[in-house]
Amino acid sequence: MKSLKMLLRFAIVGGLILLLLIPLMMIKGVIKEREAYRDEAYLRVSQSRAGAQTLTGPVRVVPWTDTREVEVVDAAGNMKKEIQTEHSYWLQMPATLRVDGQMQPDERRVGLFRVPVYSWKAKITAEFADDDYPIKAGRVYGTPYLAVGIADLRGLVGSPTLQVDGQALTLQPGIGEVNGLGKGLHVPLRDFDDSIGGMLKGSRLQLDMVLDGTRSLAVVPVGDDSRIAIRSPWPHPLFGGSFLPNQRTVTDTGFDAQWAVSSLASEAQRQLRDSKGLDPETVSVELVNPVDIYTQADRASKYGILFILLTFVGFILFELIKRLRIHPLQYLMVGLALAIFFLLLLSLSEHIPFWLAYLVSAVACIGVQAVYLSGVLKSWTRGLGFAGMLTVLYGALYGLLISENNALLMGSLLLFGVLASAMWITRRIDWYEVGASLK
Repeated sequence: MKSLKMLLRFAIVGGLILLLLIPLMMIKGVIKEREAYRDEAYLRVSQSRAGAQTLTGPVRVVPWTDTREVEVVDAAGNMKKEIQTEHSYWLQMPATLRVDGQMQPDERRVGLFRVPVYSWKAKITAEFADDDYPIKAGRVYGTPYLAVGIADLRGLVGSPTLQVDGQALTLQPGIGEVNGLGKGLHVPLRDFDDSIGGMLKGSRLQLDMVLDGTRSLAVVPVGDDSRIAIRSPWPHPLFGGSFLPNQRTVTDTGFDAQWAVSSLASEAQRQLRDSKGLDPETVSVELVNPVDIYTQADRASKYGILFILLTFVGFILFELIKRLRIHPLQYLMVGLALAIFFLLLLSLSEHIPFWLAYLVSAVACIGVQAVYLSGVLKSWTRGLGFAGMLTVLYGALYGLLISENNALLMGSLLLFGVLASAMWITRRIDWYEVGASLK
């Protein structure tokens, strides 16, 4: 019977641990909800200002129309001749593409949320080689034009300036029927015989523009040889896309990144020519906040059950060794205090720096439990002892959060250390005697 009483006590504590999963899951739900509100803030800014930007081009486009006579079978089974017309285009990429620009960052506030935005002052130069087009019976070429794809035209500040072979041209909205460019601008080119096909002369162009966007900027390396350079005083860039920078410098005063991409290594040209309109490869940079409080809070909450388990194990050992009864309700109160730490951490970190929110939340929860446990354990020394143990746990958790690359190693060492300590403390305990002494 005594052994059954001890097993029942362990079962009750295990049930309380499972019960405390409910508030922990509710707190995780609050974290996800706040993340959704943050994403909604990003969306509201992008809808009212300009969204993430992608620059594609410039490219030269020559539309054509094929007309041919074919024989078809009508509904009655009779053969008849029919004129079929097909519309498409010839797409030429630049031999060299140079993109250089400065991203000037800023922030927009939506309630508690700060959304990074930018204004990109870009200078784009491209050189096109001579390109000839085949003569084909029934094919008629239209007027060629230059097209530049811009993801969100609302971000254009003022009017871009374009010079082709030293001649200023005025850009017009739209990019025709080219797949993969999305929205953008175009300008007609006149140096082409549109009757039989022929030669589109090589040219050099320069495009200067100011483009506003939200969070991220991407450039499609459409040139045979593409060189892209982006600078900004924002100190926390996240480089993405299909190619990382060949050279980059990131300091507290900003970043400077450079890409050199060859068409031999990139599928961007083929993807733009593909009639399926696949999203082409890009190089990209995103302005991110140095500490994502919701990611940190979510990672911290994953250790909540571990905190509760370790604390309850300590309680059980203390209860059995010191012969001091602790009521299940007291276990539950301590567990709830441990769980509410993560809710305090989340709410405070939305207003103050994360490290300070963590410190305030930890001090508040440890202080409350030190006072409560001193009454439960009938000794200030014992209460402060458990408070010291919790301080070590909170310190270890903060180390896990700030050392993302070593989190698994540190977590494994922590668990091993706790288990080894418990085994060392209880190595001389006669559990049969302890079970027999239970009342």
